[in-house]
Amino acid sequence: MPAGCAHSEERAAVLANHIVHEGDNRLVRRVIDALVASDQTTAVRSWGAILKTLLFTVLVPGSVAGWIPGRLRENLQATESFALRWTGIVLIAIGLAIYMHTAFWGFAVRGNGTPAPIAPTKRLVVEGLHRYVRNPMYIGVALVVLGQAVLFRAWDILEYLAVILLAAHLFVLFYEEPTLARKFGVQYEEYRRKVPRWIPRFGAPSSRHFTAEGR
Repeated sequence: MPAGCAHSEERAAVLANHIVHEGDNRLVRRVIDALVASDQTTAVRSWGAILKTLLFTVLVPGSVAGWIPGRLRENLQATESFALRWTGIVLIAIGLAIYMHTAFWGFAVRGNGTPAPIAPTKRLVVEGLHRYVRNPMYIGVALVVLGQAVLFRAWDILEYLAVILLAAHLFVLFYEEPTLARKFGVQYEEYRRKVPRWIPRFGAPSSRHFTAEGR
């Protein structure tokens, strides 16, 4: 083969290699840019959901578990009983922890939404405390109210708790569950069949057993 032809073939091979590598590099850059943009969009959405959840928390649970019990107990002082006082404080602390975990980590971060019916999550939340009971947020709020009833020995708050428990049960039964069933179909039906509504079942299946699409 003439030297000139061999040299031309080598140059053609180098050029082809360069084109392929440049194309690969451009493809890699596009993939990286898409991933970064996706992460940024997800972060913005998460922060938006967190802020909306914070607003909901101040307006709704803040009123239900804070302002209204405060009005009901009026000028009552905390009980002097050491046992009752600490029982009430522990109940309030547990209730707050349950609510914060469920509303912010569960609904806002994992579900990319809020606990409010007007701004629901985009996917079905089956992780965290939702693995053991379907409505942990309501339980958390109820424990905060119960803790105040114990701490202040306030029968009015206890009666009020009975009313909000009934209201929550009816809301879940006649609005929330039918809405979730329509939105998530078979996935929610499977979740509802395996996880109890109110009484936690700590042997409940892992979230891996449920399809991770939806709310």
